[in-house]
Amino acid sequence: MRAIVVALLLLGSLPAILMRPWIGILVWSWLAYMNPHRIAWGFITTTPVALIVAVATFLGMLMASREEKATMRIPWTRETKLLLILTIWFFITTVFALYPDAAWPQWEKVWRIMLMTFVTTMLITNEYRLKMLTYVIALSLGFFGLKGGVFVLMTGGAHRVYGPDGSFIAGNNEIGLALIMTVPLLHYMRSQISNPAIRLGVLAVLGFTIIAVIGTHSRGALLGILTMLLFFLLKSRQKFGALLAVIPLLVVVAYVMPEEWFARMHTIETWQQDGSATERVRAWGNAIALANERFLGGGMRALVWWGGRDSHSIYFGILGENGWVGLALFILLLFFTWRSASWVIRNAKLHPELHWARDLAAMIQVSLVGYMTAGAFLGLQYFDLFYHLVVMIVIARQLVEKRLRELGPETAGAKHPTPFAPVAPSRPGQAIPPGTKDGEWQPGPRASRRPFYPGRG
Repeated sequence: MRAIVVALLLLGSLPAILMRPWIGILVWSWLAYMNPHRIAWGFITTTPVALIVAVATFLGMLMASREEKATMRIPWTRETKLLLILTIWFFITTVFALYPDAAWPQWEKVWRIMLMTFVTTMLITNEYRLKMLTYVIALSLGFFGLKGGVFVLMTGGAHRVYGPDGSFIAGNNEIGLALIMTVPLLHYMRSQISNPAIRLGVLAVLGFTIIAVIGTHSRGALLGILTMLLFFLLKSRQKFGALLAVIPLLVVVAYVMPEEWFARMHTIETWQQDGSATERVRAWGNAIALANERFLGGGMRALVWWGGRDSHSIYFGILGENGWVGLALFILLLFFTWRSASWVIRNAKLHPELHWARDLAAMIQVSLVGYMTAGAFLGLQYFDLFYHLVVMIVIARQLVEKRLRELGPETAGAKHPTPFAPVAPSRPGQAIPPGTKDGEWQPGPRASRRPFYPGRG
């Protein structure tokens, strides 16, 4: 039954994708993060659903009008240029990999992720599309947060939460990292929706997602979510709502999780005596040794064969598989993305109509904090969500820059800028706030001290 439902949804989306190719990015993201075909049974599990959607998207791009094709351009910013260089470097290290039979299957996954990431920059070209992409990603991963949170409460935290089989996030550590990155996106979605019922539903998913992270029993995920939540409180404009998100964490840890969970988390302090932790340290040493021995690194999946263990770190994973050059490119991509997000926050906060971009950039920074922290102990260096966040910041900056150019240079330093030009006052000697029409403004007791903003009352 599940296979039929997924197949019908997929087939039903194809005409819409052909007419509006940007919808293909949404469907592809749904398949990439929720993996509905992997949690079903029957024929759909072996059907190349992502390939079908990708082909439909490319056909839709070819069938688009001349005006639409004119907007389908990759914005060649420092982030996208560096992402292209990093992709080429991944290919070079794969060509010269120590273990080609292990490297090439991984490269098959990575180049498809990178291709669709660049296509995302071509098709997600306005505020509405960018928000829809954010919502699809948040809800796709939030599904596992909701499912995992309910599972934790029903079992008393006795069993670990896992992701969908056969995906990047199948393991408990991996799904923990993915859910940490999802919490800020769910919060952003909630902040942008006005319907109270939907806002409450998203808040519930957010709470269950935090519970699910605890239920993974992943020590790296615990460190990641604590760091992410701290930065979350600092970055969120809605402090009260952010504090509410912490309550499920405290309640579940205090009243639900079993003694075994506390014993496992306690080993963070005594990691020298824990076999799993010392294995990680040895894996990191292997990554450094391999990078020092080979300029190009060992190629994808080389550490598993060369040292007998996975990297257990995005940084040491990149280092061992792609050398010091690959690590430098990866960290530089993180740095550039962070700087661009800060630029969006700094410039968009002066314009009320761009607050959506400011909030999105802030929450993406929170997601990146979770990725950088938990990722230090988890090997998800090729996780597509990270690269999606990079291009989402690129798109947001492009949209903010475009709007600022439309507003003109005179609004750049204004404390309360507005795209509407002021008009003559209704009565001699009386000033009318910018953005209002003659005769529409009725001064109140605080009219001289409080400016009026269109659409805000």
